[in-house]
Amino acid sequence: MSDALLSDDASDISGSQDDSQDVMTPAELITKLEEAWLNEKFSPELLENKSEMVECVMEQLTHMEANLQRTRKGDVKASVHRMEIDRIRYVLSSYLRSRLHKIEKFFPHVLEKEKSRAEGDPSFLSPEEFAFAKEYLANTETYLKAIALRHMPPNLQTVDMLKAVPEPCLDSFVFLRVKERQENIMVEPETDDQREYVVDMDEGSQHLMRYRTIAPLVSSGAVQLI
Repeated sequence: MSDALLSDDASDISGSQDDSQDVMTPAELITKLEEAWLNEKFSPELLENKSEMVECVMEQLTHMEANLQRTRKGDVKASVHRMEIDRIRYVLSSYLRSRLHKIEKFFPHVLEKEKSRAEGDPSFLSPEEFAFAKEYLANTETYLKAIALRHMPPNLQTVDMLKAVPEPCLDSFVFLRVKERQENIMVEPETDDQREYVVDMDEGSQHLMRYRTIAPLVSSGAVQLI
């Protein structure tokens, strides 16, 4: 990535609403986007939303487009800068598409999880995603009633969406890279004749593990799905 393209008009970026705001460079912001994209892409469940990061990336893309407009015609760097902008747009679009795909696939469970979260816990859905999920649920129920349920006996004209729609498979296996050393990670047995065992994971090491085991580490940023 070109440092000149990223640094102009955007020195530091705040990515938090806390009193002690996290300030990152544009290059660090893009790295955060790529990490969130890979985690969302390979995680079987919908992860915490990163709406602030998305807004920051969109603002950064606007700055980069403005910088590109100021380059001289025929400058060979312009094509490289344009490729980098297109790459970032692709990563951002793919990240958002992955989230929408999971919302459509697991919409009743996503809404139930959002509804049952404790006050103060981070939201799994952005306001726009929450509105989309509710509309998707309403449209699905309306479609089922119009096409099938209204033709059935009264006792069969209701559907429990939580039971009808499969839940995310948290027992699926994922590849991961360790960003912070982890000790005493409890691993569940694969067969009935095995026992639980504990593993330590060194920084930089890569593993293939059941997602349920390392889900908290993905949320905390201690490991990166790959």
